[in-house]
Amino acid sequence: MTSLLDELQQRRPFRSREEEAALNLFRTVSLIEEVTSDFLRQHDLTSSQYNVLRILRGAGEAGLGRNEIGERMIKRAPDITRLLDRMEAAGLVHRQRSTTDRRCVPTVLTDKGRALVDALDEPNAAMQHAQFGHLSEGQLLTLIETLTQIREGMACI
Repeated sequence: MTSLLDELQQRRPFRSREEEAALNLFRTVSLIEEVTSDFLRQHDLTSSQYNVLRILRGAGEAGLGRNEIGERMIKRAPDITRLLDRMEAAGLVHRQRSTTDRRCVPTVLTDKGRALVDALDEPNAAMQHAQFGHLSEGQLLTLIETLTQIREGMACI
């Protein structure tokens, strides 16, 4: 197994286990994002757009408002409105101002958006299996629990 020091061709040891853990996490996330971005680029999507498609599919026919979508994003997007504008121009989503509350503008999937996100389920699962399938069930559970604990600990910061 290659250590991060070797991978980065670093000669000095890390200052702490916390630094080593953080840099390992950043490096791993970077590699996963690179592979995922390459996969999504083949379908003319960004990771943020794919995230929105999945969020809206889960929301169902009622759709969600812009702020609700933003709150559910895996990685916060700085300008949800522009992201939705681009997705609407591509025919993936549709926004309709509510007739009962003009402030409410829910976004819903179009048939094209639904077909695309559904078509990506299996290839995405295969990609995730390639990334994590070599880990045991116990290792995956430990990873999930550890990452959850890190996020919970950061709530105090």
